[in-house]
Amino acid sequence: MGVLEKVKRAGARVAKQAPAVLPLDTILRQDCIEAMRGLPDKSIDMIFADPPYNLQLGGDLNRPDGSHVDAVTDEWDKFDSLAAYDKFTREWLAQARRILKDDGTIWVIGSYHNIFKVGSAIQDLGFWILNDIIWRKANPMPNFKGTRFTNAHETLIWASKGEKSRYTFNYRSMKTLNDELQMRSDWEFPICSGQERLKKNGHKVHPTQKPEALLYRVLLACTKPGDVVLDPFFGTGTTGAVAKRLGRHWIGIDREGVYVEAALERIAAALPLDESALQTMQAPKAAPRVAFGQLVENGYLAPGTVLSDHKARWRATVGADGSLSCDGQAGSIHKLGATLQGAPSCNGWTFWHYEDQGGLKPIDALRQTYLLATQP
Repeated sequence: MGVLEKVKRAGARVAKQAPAVLPLDTILRQDCIEAMRGLPDKSIDMIFADPPYNLQLGGDLNRPDGSHVDAVTDEWDKFDSLAAYDKFTREWLAQARRILKDDGTIWVIGSYHNIFKVGSAIQDLGFWILNDIIWRKANPMPNFKGTRFTNAHETLIWASKGEKSRYTFNYRSMKTLNDELQMRSDWEFPICSGQERLKKNGHKVHPTQKPEALLYRVLLACTKPGDVVLDPFFGTGTTGAVAKRLGRHWIGIDREGVYVEAALERIAAALPLDESALQTMQAPKAAPRVAFGQLVENGYLAPGTVLSDHKARWRATVGADGSLSCDGQAGSIHKLGATLQGAPSCNGWTFWHYEDQGGLKPIDALRQTYLLATQP
């Protein structure tokens, strides 16, 4: 199947030049700075950027058994000097600031190689940092040489255009996603692996593909259905796939044809949620290790899934933020279970069940499956 056929399947477009109007649900196959220059002022609700890390790797990396590690060695991650990287960073961030709405926000992810330089540029350009988020990797790559600590996290910077910006933050959805506890600034997700990892001829399509669960939380936290999300370093389209699922518009920018083709195919396969599943919590005991929302984020239960108690007295629909709704009432797995029973409390993990091969199983079984899959 050629690129044009994949475009039609995805309901998306590929443009070789950025048009003067906003190109919704389109991949601009261009240099990111050039493409952003063609976008209108103050037109984007949120930007998610995963820029080159400028890893400055020297030589090949091998495991103790001699096998080669498929690391980032692509030309797009190489810069002649730190000064060149600084210039590039300030140029794309300046364009990002211009096209971002006054009440929009920007997210930038990076490693220790680049995130401090990016953060400095963000502040110098007048953005207001709201949080730095630590993505703690449940299954990080070991330090094979044994010369440093294992690099087990990456940092995300979340910033508004100014101190007084009226930015979107879906606080209650984040609290519901985290079993009625305030969402913290340290997030644990496994690195992208298994079926989610895109491969071609046995090799990774992109060396730094981000997990969809990470983007799911970011988009759910600070966008609304219908918002426009720009990813200037689109890669294999994680942002576009998650935006489509959550009912957000997206614009991607990438100049690498192999990534564009993979992204189109991936977004074509992403199924948008129906409106009832997209209705997240508008009004306000955590599990010891896993929040119910993590099962939704990581695809163990899809929004729109119907759960019931073991006697099938109540049927509740799973929302995009991990909330449940039943007979006009909504809440977390614990809160809604207690409300329906008229009880002071409820252990939602054992109260709610899902259909599995013709029978009902408690959702706690999925929690245990998730724990086993994400243990390092």
